[in-house]
Amino acid sequence: MMNGMTREKIAISLPEEQVAAARLAVAEGRSASVSAYISEALARRTAEEDMAEIIAEIYAQTSEPTMEERAWARRVLGIQP
Repeated sequence: MMNGMTREKIAISLPEEQVAAARLAVAEGRSASVSAYISEALARRTAEEDMAEIIAEIYAQTSEPTMEERAWARRVLGIQP
């Protein structure tokens, strides 16, 4: 989590399973708090959306990758086909 950021307290409603997963992460020491767990998840989501925009811009400036290029990228990233 980024330190020095202004924080705002909000109330949200989540499915019980998500709350349980956040609490388990805290209990197992994988997150400092439920708030930190949710903040980290939101940061990942923002990063994924930013990356999707960058990829869309690249595709707009170039051609769609070939199947060979996609296979290479999957191998490099360790993603199953």
